[in-house]
Amino acid sequence: MQQTTAPLLKKTPLHARHLASGARMMPFGGWDMPVEYSGIVEEHLAVRTRAGLFDVSHMGEIEVAGRDALPAVQAITSNDAARLAVGQAQYSALLTPDGTFVDDILVYRLGGDHFLLVVNAANIAKDYSWITDHLPPGLDAVAVDASSRYALLAVQGPQALSVVQPLTSVELGALKYYRFASGEVAGIRGTISRTGYTGEDGFEMFVAPHAADRLWSAILDAGAAAGIVPCGLGARDTLRLEASMRLYGNDIDDTTTALEADLGWIVGWKKDAFIGADALRRQQRQGPARKIVGFEMIDRGIARHGYATIVHDAACGVVTSGTHTPFLKKAIGMTYLPVDQTADGTEFSIDVRGRRLRARVVPMPFYSRKRA
Repeated sequence: MQQTTAPLLKKTPLHARHLASGARMMPFGGWDMPVEYSGIVEEHLAVRTRAGLFDVSHMGEIEVAGRDALPAVQAITSNDAARLAVGQAQYSALLTPDGTFVDDILVYRLGGDHFLLVVNAANIAKDYSWITDHLPPGLDAVAVDASSRYALLAVQGPQALSVVQPLTSVELGALKYYRFASGEVAGIRGTISRTGYTGEDGFEMFVAPHAADRLWSAILDAGAAAGIVPCGLGARDTLRLEASMRLYGNDIDDTTTALEADLGWIVGWKKDAFIGADALRRQQRQGPARKIVGFEMIDRGIARHGYATIVHDAACGVVTSGTHTPFLKKAIGMTYLPVDQTADGTEFSIDVRGRRLRARVVPMPFYSRKRA
C-alpha cells in the first residue's frame, strides 16, 4: 500500500511569533496561518472600534518591469493601469478570455515602468504562470515572482493612523486611500500603503521578511494604549464580508464574470484590448443572466458557504459567503441570483441544514465606516 504525505505548509516570517503568542493555527491556501488569537468576535470588534494587527505575508507579490511594463499590465489586467500615478494603487483582476476570474489583485505603480501585483496566497504559482504565459510577445517587459522578498503586515481600524504615525516620518494623514509611500516605519525601510481588506481605514506595510517580527512587536507596543490586538484570518473574513468585499474561491472564481460579480467598476472599458474584454463587452450589451446580491436572513438561522439557494421552489445556486456578523449582529451573506430576482427586498429561500429559511436581498455593502 502506498502512503501519501500531505504537502508541507508554508510559513510566514511571523510563524514562530504566532505560535509563541498562542494563536490557533490552521491551513489556508497552502500556508499555516493564525485563524484567531483572543477570539474572532473580540478581534472583529477591536478592528471596528479600535485597531487590529494582521499578518498577511502569505499574499503573493509579482513585479512587472521594463520599458513596456505599462502596455503589458494593460493587456493582462482588467482595470486601466494608465490612470495610475506613481505611488497609487488600484483594485483589478486577471481574467480569462471568458471574462471570468483567474484572480482578483491589487496593482501598485512603483515607477513609470515598474508595477507590483499583489495576488491571493493560494494563487501565487497559478497567477505567475498565467502572467508569464499571457504577456504580449515583442514587449520589453518581464514578470518576476518576488513574493519571497516581502513580508506584509496590516493595521486596520479607526485608530490605525494614531497607532502607525508615531513609528514613521511619512505623513500618513496626507496619504489618500489607495496611495502608498516609501519610508521607514519603526526604523525599518519599507512601503506603507493606505489599503486594507476590512472596510476600515488602515495601512499595509511591505518590509523585508527578516524585519517582520521586529515591526510586529513595535506596532503592538505603539498601539497598546489604543487597545490594538493581533488578529487572525477568522476576523479578517467576517470583517471583509460585512464590508461586502469579494473572496476569491468563494464569491468569485473562473465561473463568475466581473459583471456578474458586480465588479464592472474594475474594468477599463475605454482602454485597448485586454484579456476578457470581448466577452465582457458582449455581456454588457446583452446583460448578465445572474448577479451577486447581498442578503440578510429573515428566519432565524445562519446561511453559510455552500448552502443551496432556492427561488420559486427551484435550486438556483449556493451561498458564496455567509455568517452571523459580530458588529452588525445579524445573519448576512452573498449569493448569485437570476437577474430578475436581484431587486432590494426580494425574498428567496436558503436550505440551512435541511430547513428552508427565508432571506431577503439587501443593498451592499452591509457596513460602511463613518468618514471624517
